[in-house]
Amino acid sequence: MEKIDLLIWEDAAAEAAATLRVPGLRAVQASVAADLPGAPLLMGKGPALRGLAEIWVDSVDVWPEIVEQVPGDAYLVTESVPQAVAPGDWLTHFTWFPKPDRLSEEEFFHGWHAVHTPSSAGLHPLRQGYVRDAVARTLTAGSAPIRAIVSEFFDEAVYLDPSRLFGSREALDLTVEELPLYADQADLSSCPLRRVST
Repeated sequence: MEKIDLLIWEDAAAEAAATLRVPGLRAVQASVAADLPGAPLLMGKGPALRGLAEIWVDSVDVWPEIVEQVPGDAYLVTESVPQAVAPGDWLTHFTWFPKPDRLSEEEFFHGWHAVHTPSSAGLHPLRQGYVRDAVARTLTAGSAPIRAIVSEFFDEAVYLDPSRLFGSREALDLTVEELPLYADQADLSSCPLRRVST
């Protein structure tokens, strides 16, 4: 089984994602832009993103049929779950970014997985789950060459309150220090999403 992440840029496509039907489809989890007034951590292309479809299929070969039904930027990914998602109706803080050219593959994954992932629990102590997708292949021609796709889950009230969203000042400073080990600030994109029933 393989997982495809589809970043969606049009409202109509985001709404259609939950009804996607292709051969070998195992599951689809659709999310739409939350459009929260005063949302923190809107970065890069985040304000333009209208939705996300996480699609599990028997074979990646069906990706052209996926983007025919739901236009967007499609990426074949490997999924890791460093923090299991607790049961609940959570808001998703969604982030994506490329690998900086200055970093080797080994340096990138060490910085992202071995250094940042453990310390991110201190940055967001009230986080309810963390799903980390590494992009193995960009499927759609012309799509941005991103390598990292991250979903973090929060109670909406926590997400909208910086004093609760973030941990200590020391944890925030550490995150800033670690960032160059896996990403460049200017290339980060993020926004809040809401999952829809599928």
